[in-house]
Amino acid sequence: MLQNNIIKVAKETISNEARAIEELINLLDEEFTQAVEHIYNSKGRVIITGIGKSAIIATKIVATLNSTGTPAIFMHAADAIHGDLGTILKDDTVICISKSGNTPEIKVLVPFIKNFKNTLIAITGNKDSFLGKEADFVLNAYVEKEACPNNLAPTTSTTAQLVMGDALAVSLLHLRGFSSNDFAKYHPGGALGKKLYLRVSDITKENQQPQVTPNTNITDVIVEISEKMLGVTAVIEKGKIVGIITDGDLRRMITTNKDFTHLKAKDIMGENPKVINNNAMAIDAMELMEENGISQLLAEEKGNYVGVVHLHNLIKEGII
Repeated sequence: MLQNNIIKVAKETISNEARAIEELINLLDEEFTQAVEHIYNSKGRVIITGIGKSAIIATKIVATLNSTGTPAIFMHAADAIHGDLGTILKDDTVICISKSGNTPEIKVLVPFIKNFKNTLIAITGNKDSFLGKEADFVLNAYVEKEACPNNLAPTTSTTAQLVMGDALAVSLLHLRGFSSNDFAKYHPGGALGKKLYLRVSDITKENQQPQVTPNTNITDVIVEISEKMLGVTAVIEKGKIVGIITDGDLRRMITTNKDFTHLKAKDIMGENPKVINNNAMAIDAMELMEENGISQLLAEEKGNYVGVVHLHNLIKEGII
C-alpha cells in the first residue's frame, strides 16, 4: 500500500505540473515577443536576478542563455543592494524572477534598476504585483497552485519560471540562427562536445594502420591483425582500399578450411567494405556502424587508405 501511495503522489505531482506548463502557452503574448526582440537587438548582456528558489532558477536560465549565444550573468537580489549592483552595465537588460512580485528584496532592488535606466523584464506569476507594474515587459508565469499539497513549497511555480526561461532562450537561439557548430564552441568538453566536434581523423591518427596486400599470405594477415590490435586489417593495392579482413573472417576461415596456410588475403577478404571519410564527424561513424551492424570502419582521405576507427574508440571518447 505504501508503494502505491508513493506512486500516486508522484503521478499527481507530475500531472499538476504538466497541466500548469501547458497553460503557459495561453499566457504568451506580445510582451514576450517584445522582450525577446529587445534582448536580441541589445548591445549589452542579460543580468538575471531573484531571491530564494527563484534565484536557483535564475542560475539555470543564465547557464542556458550563455550556452546558446546570449551572454548572461546571475546577480542575487539580496546581494545586489550590498554592492553587486555594480554588475549591471549601461546596455544590460535585467530579468527579475519572482512568483509573487512583491517580496521585500525585489521592492528594494527594482527602483535602483529603474534609476539606472536599464530595461527590466519580469518573470512573475502576478502581473499586478509591484514587479509586474514596474517592469518594461512581463513574461507571465502564472500557475493556479503549487504541486505541494499545502500550496506553499515552490514546485509548479519554479517549473513554470524555468520553462519560460527556456522559451526565451530558444526563441533567441532561433533569431540568432545558432547552429550545431556554434553550440560546439560553447560545449567543447564532455560527451556532448565531442559529438559536435570530434572527427574521424582525431581517432585514426591515434590508432595503428593495419594493412596487407591482396597477395599477402594468410599467416602474415593473422600477424598483422594481432599486432595492430584493432580486430581488422585493410587490404590495400596502390594505396586504395580493395577489401577488408576481420577477426570474424579469420574464424570462418578456420572452421571451413583444414589447411589454410596456402591462402592469401584476397581469398578471404570482404569486398566493398564500408568506408568513411577521414574528415567526417565521429558521430557519423557511429551511425554508419549502427546502420550496418559492424564494429570497425576503414577511413580514407582523397581516395587513399588512412586508418581504422573502431567501436571501442567511440565508446572510450564518450560518443556512445
